[in-house]
Amino acid sequence: MVLRVWVLALLSSVMLFAITVPSPARAHEVVPAIVDLSQDGDTLTFQVSATLETMLAGIDLTAVSDTDDAPQANEYDRLRALPPGDIEAAFTRAFSDIADGMTVMAGDQRLALRLNDVTADPVGDLDIPRDSTFTFSATLPDGAESVTVGWERELGALVLRQQGVNEPYDAYLQGGETSDNIMLSGGNARSAAVTFFSYIPTGFDHIVPLGLDHILFVLGLFFLSTRLKPLLWQVSAFTLAHTITLALAALGYVTVPGSIVEPLIALSIAYVAIENLFSRGLSPWRPVIIFGFGLLHGLGFASVLAEFGLPQGQFVPALIGFNIGVEIGQLCVIAVAFLCVYKAQEYSVTATRSIPAVVGYLAAVVVVMALLIPVAAFAPGWTGDLMPVMATLAVLLGLCAVSVNVGRYDSYTDIVAQPASVLIAVVAIYWVIERVFL
Repeated sequence: MVLRVWVLALLSSVMLFAITVPSPARAHEVVPAIVDLSQDGDTLTFQVSATLETMLAGIDLTAVSDTDDAPQANEYDRLRALPPGDIEAAFTRAFSDIADGMTVMAGDQRLALRLNDVTADPVGDLDIPRDSTFTFSATLPDGAESVTVGWERELGALVLRQQGVNEPYDAYLQGGETSDNIMLSGGNARSAAVTFFSYIPTGFDHIVPLGLDHILFVLGLFFLSTRLKPLLWQVSAFTLAHTITLALAALGYVTVPGSIVEPLIALSIAYVAIENLFSRGLSPWRPVIIFGFGLLHGLGFASVLAEFGLPQGQFVPALIGFNIGVEIGQLCVIAVAFLCVYKAQEYSVTATRSIPAVVGYLAAVVVVMALLIPVAAFAPGWTGDLMPVMATLAVLLGLCAVSVNVGRYDSYTDIVAQPASVLIAVVAIYWVIERVFL
């Protein structure tokens, strides 16, 4: 009886947390600026696609991944509601201050920047970042053959693309990072190897910590069975499928609105978790269904790549690098989950009760949640991303603690795998409702 109360209390508290978890399809998610560089005579022109509200509000884009987490969130929301003309006027007035954080160097000479024009989209849906563009230019000194470009850390990441030359320079720069020397005549495109390795972290980051929905889907696959073969079948089907649609969508052959894809992804998570409750092993149709769901998740991954703009000259290496980063992220999720449940599975098979294991699991819960303290202190903006991931890990460890305290055969399935599947289903169903109706 005490055990049941413990489990019910744990489930109730986590469900309360689950319904407050924001959907990973975040309305105010920070995205990198895209900068297209071109030359006409002695004039360099930069066309920038960016979120003007974040610049005007003074949000440190390297400290947050969602504007709702920034201290200036209210100011951002106020600016987001302004009509296009007001935003354009405000940006024009503030450009000289914003330009102080942008650096264009020709040799050891810093070039003066002048704003040419700025265009903001209509107000539209306030829950979606507004697309805006602005153009600025600089005059090259006599004899300049190359430039470097960068901007201060607070302005966030940028995708820099050289236009109008052969073998153009193309790079993804973190906030505060400066480009390589860009030859104005072209010919210094990044190598395939450099591009490949630079996109791996982008793919990984989309799973851990930003892809809570993908994490829960992978965990749903993991909790079907403790045996390796069913997991390999499912992961293989999922990987093949999302690789296909990721490539097709990135090439422009398939386009599906996020308003359709995101609810379906959440629904796929709920289905996988619910099926776990009624199946004790891999059914013949499960890999086929997972393949279909993988096609949906591939479209979700493609939406991330669309924000970064794959380099035209190194499209294939960038796409492969991103996909490998995604796979590494998924394998890390599976590896961590396996390490968490290893002892719980062992004691479940032998019907053994272990107080030291209980203490160890509970200590691990404390350690996991304590790791958020330095994050909150030194990178408070990332707390919002890490909290759901760390809480998911803490819940899994907590369920394992209950399991090893039972000393009953198959306690892992009854106390860890199935309750975890229930929780995943609850979160996913909430996301379906949120993405369709809220």
